[in-house]
Amino acid sequence: MDTKQKFLSFNLGVRDTAVISLQHITEILQVSLSEVCGVPQMPNCVLGIYSWRGEMLWLVDLEEMLGYPPLLQGSNFLSRMMTIVLESEGKYLGILVRQLMDIEWLDTQQMKLPDAELFYPGMAPFLQGYYINISEDMIFSLDALAIIQSPLWVAHS
Repeated sequence: MDTKQKFLSFNLGVRDTAVISLQHITEILQVSLSEVCGVPQMPNCVLGIYSWRGEMLWLVDLEEMLGYPPLLQGSNFLSRMMTIVLESEGKYLGILVRQLMDIEWLDTQQMKLPDAELFYPGMAPFLQGYYINISEDMIFSLDALAIIQSPLWVAHS
């Protein structure tokens, strides 16, 4: 039984790396922030709505959502952001990331379960576990479905 899956890896914060399974990724796009419509009364990590393929795509700052400093502050402010479009059962969500890295084959049997003390508390609901790579770094495995179904925006959208 092959337990390897393809994941997209990207930077999280200044030092961390995360992966999301490719099966929930529809598209990668660069979003120009001038084209994002802000929505009042939403959590800080929600940047607003972006028109994508004729649909309204909610955009979320993944780092801020997980407890890191916001991507869009001070000198980090970029006019164009890499956005990963996640999909589950016809629901889409755009997550903004700092930088894409690579496509990785990871063996899901080697994923270690999360230990609460290792992570930001805000990350817990969205974390499936983590991998240790060859250079002994920890790679967080994020749960695309949990992100898409987060009560942070499901209640509003």
